[in-house]
Amino acid sequence: MQTNKAIQLLKENGHKYTDKRRDMIDIFVKEDKYINAKHVQKLMNNTYPGISFDTIYRNLHLFKTLGIIESTELDGEMKFRISCSHHHHHHFICKSCGDTKVIDYCPMTEIQKSLPEVEIEMHKLEVYGVCEKCR
Repeated sequence: MQTNKAIQLLKENGHKYTDKRRDMIDIFVKEDKYINAKHVQKLMNNTYPGISFDTIYRNLHLFKTLGIIESTELDGEMKFRISCSHHHHHHFICKSCGDTKVIDYCPMTEIQKSLPEVEIEMHKLEVYGVCEKCR
């Protein structure tokens, strides 16, 4: 997702546009990998000295609710990345740097075959490891 599309989603859902929100979304677009809230706060603090962790988290929650960002828990900590607006896919996530790679294969057809009596409503598949740069 690009910044302008994210801003449009904010406005369409009745939320105020602010430079802070734009800059925060820009961080996710530029990073394009999973990052934690402290990293976002550190980068935002360059332009907005003293920005509170509460402000960061409130916006992260809003962005996640609107589908602007995605989240995962890695090593007991929530991490966030800009949402993909591509076809259905999953991610490999580097445990060291947070970099992500698209996995185009989805095992849900096979999983549904092995559980014929259940109704699967949703799924999320993430594969964790160490990328080639961090190895």
